[in-house]
Amino acid sequence: MTWLIALLCTLPNLCRCQDQTGDGTANLDKIANFPDKIFKKISGQTAALQHRLERQTARYLTRMARKEEKLRERLYRTDSAKAASLYPQDPRQQYALLLQKFRQDSARISTSMGPEYLRYTDSTQGMLGFLNKNPNLINASPEVQAKMQAALANFQQLQARLQYADAIKQFIQSRKAQLQQAFSSYTHLPPGITNVLSGYKKQAYYYADQVRSYRAMLNDPGKMTQTALVLLNKVPAFSQYVKQHGFLAGLFGVPAGYGTEQGMTGLQTRDQIMGMIRQKIGQGGPNGAATLQASLNTAKQDIAKLQNKLSSLGGGSGGMDMPDFKVNDQHSKTFLKRLEYGFNLQTTQANYYFPTYTDIGLSLGYMLGHQNSLGIGLSYKIGWGTDWRHISLSSQGVGVRSYLDVHVKKSWFLSGGFELNRVQPLTTFKDISNLTGWTQSGLIGITKVVSMKSSILKKTKVQFLWDFLSYYQMPQQQPVIFRLGYGL
Repeated sequence: MTWLIALLCTLPNLCRCQDQTGDGTANLDKIANFPDKIFKKISGQTAALQHRLERQTARYLTRMARKEEKLRERLYRTDSAKAASLYPQDPRQQYALLLQKFRQDSARISTSMGPEYLRYTDSTQGMLGFLNKNPNLINASPEVQAKMQAALANFQQLQARLQYADAIKQFIQSRKAQLQQAFSSYTHLPPGITNVLSGYKKQAYYYADQVRSYRAMLNDPGKMTQTALVLLNKVPAFSQYVKQHGFLAGLFGVPAGYGTEQGMTGLQTRDQIMGMIRQKIGQGGPNGAATLQASLNTAKQDIAKLQNKLSSLGGGSGGMDMPDFKVNDQHSKTFLKRLEYGFNLQTTQANYYFPTYTDIGLSLGYMLGHQNSLGIGLSYKIGWGTDWRHISLSSQGVGVRSYLDVHVKKSWFLSGGFELNRVQPLTTFKDISNLTGWTQSGLIGITKVVSMKSSILKKTKVQFLWDFLSYYQMPQQQPVIFRLGYGL
């Protein structure tokens, strides 16, 4: 189904792939304002992805080699004959050869798309190949031409690495099935073997998920790439090039004379097809169009849900993989992608000693997985004066925070943290170093998270916290805290 949707989405582009002269050698007009910095950007991105893919592949293969080494040692203690048949050679050497082959063979140039069709990957490769053959189209200098060639080579090398990473993933999946079959004959396995086998399954799943994430990164064009493709799509010769050299063209083949008047003989015209559609809709009565549109929207939503489920389970990326454990949804993300930023507000009621002030806090969190997060933060206390008739802004102190949010159910979290606060007016920066003015706060409570449809604010956090150390503070602060936060 995914291939059919991709083909249907691409056919309109293929239909526009005819050049104006009809001989495949259309006159090329110069493209103004073409972003020639795109070549350096593509080279940098693909080189970074190659480095990360190689590093992650080495890490996972090393881990799985250790798992298999432990399985062999513990199986020898239980059944030496089974261990000898299951491990005719050292598993460490086997995985080392896989890694060596990955580093050597995947350095070759490859134009394969891999196990799934990537629309923007195909378009970007077509753009680089077309411009390398027509550098005069953008008035490319020798320096820019060199960058174009390097970008195309790096792009194809990354595809080759991803292709071989899929081969490694297939080997790991088949190896996992072989291990499961070998141990299925035992009614009772020692806990050590069970735990190691479970760890091997987790590593196998997360490596497949890592490869899927890198493939998605390759297929995610930036604004500069999208701008370049929009400019090139206005050139008929580029469409002709994509028709002849694109992945779908190579997969399905393009008949001779496609798009010419002779090649279109016998095919129905657009007007004829639209007339047939209107006739069918008219047979459905006055609400026929609305009913058809509703049915199409429902079918589109169902297909999108099915595609998302297949993608999350490995469909379209080298086979299905149903995990028998709770998957960490943050595992395949980079360190920077797992960071979350936010700010929060907290108001303290005035009393006889302290003026009313508001804490403005900034936070930096790290997603641990399963929506759990751990983070630190800073706060600044702004005083508002003594009462409504005497409003004046003042600096009332600073704070250092740490927090932990543990997901409980749906949008509810159990929250806790430890804080140091200096609730005294600040006159100079040296006042912060005076440790005698700091008080400790231990917080525990609940958090309600509300998602927001905004390009800046991602979510709202409503927190009710109890400061169980407030009773030991001098002077004592309010024990119950209401805090409103926003995620960026």
